[in-house]
Amino acid sequence: MSTASAALAMLLAATLTGCVDSTDEGKPVESTQPADRSPQAAPAEPRTAAEFLVRAEQAMAGQKGWTFAVKGREGLVLRGQENAATYTATVRRTTGDPWALHSTGATVSKGVSEPEEIYVADGTAYVKKGTAAWEHGPLADPEFAARVEDPLATLEAFRGYGEEVTLTASEDGQDGRVELRVRTATGPLTDVRDQGVVQKALRELAPTLRQLRAAGVAAPESEISVGGVEESLVLDASTYRVTLHTFTCTFLIPYDGQRIRYEQEVTEETSGTYKGTVVLPNGVTEAR
Repeated sequence: MSTASAALAMLLAATLTGCVDSTDEGKPVESTQPADRSPQAAPAEPRTAAEFLVRAEQAMAGQKGWTFAVKGREGLVLRGQENAATYTATVRRTTGDPWALHSTGATVSKGVSEPEEIYVADGTAYVKKGTAAWEHGPLADPEFAARVEDPLATLEAFRGYGEEVTLTASEDGQDGRVELRVRTATGPLTDVRDQGVVQKALRELAPTLRQLRAAGVAAPESEISVGGVEESLVLDASTYRVTLHTFTCTFLIPYDGQRIRYEQEVTEETSGTYKGTVVLPNGVTEAR
């Protein structure tokens, strides 16, 4: 078997990790001032993406916690051969200070399902896959951050995207929705690397890129292309609550005269409020 074929076999045998689930409108107040002064005006309706994000943060912070349904898919395609994994989970996330998160789900790869449980508390992520022992590390560590799906963190991410965000607001009354979206075009990674949403996509790609390099795929960043990165955040037009978050990215990685296609898709849908508490199980803090 040639070196290239061996590297390809190692690549296709690698198991991918899972992909990483009422604002009071300020009623007009009667004026107690002389009649020649206008009544106090109600707060203006949000118009810009930044204003909608502020309303969304206020709306989501108005509950003790939220439950989200998460679905994801991550895959590699080379020479028509695909290696992919899918992920489903239920995420319960509190909004207090400090906040906490508990996720229960499973990754399916090559027909085999492996359960996964994640806790986040006091800035530390605790992860248990299958029958393996608990692992833990700071949420600031990209290795652990990539395993945690935190839909509310998306609000902060969108603030950081700034003028990259486009806004679409329907006018269907209470059934309406507001969509915030950011995307990048296809092109060399070096041309768009500094865009916020591309930085996020690169953090998601990093664990798989390390696997590829360990399998003999050099993959210099200067030769990687972006097939597309897109992220959207959907708000209820009347309550400003987050109802849906989606993220997709595609990278094209050179290998042996061809290109490996890396794809990831994540959907996080708000299921409802969460009134419980997140408590770490016994022994988890002693994880390695």
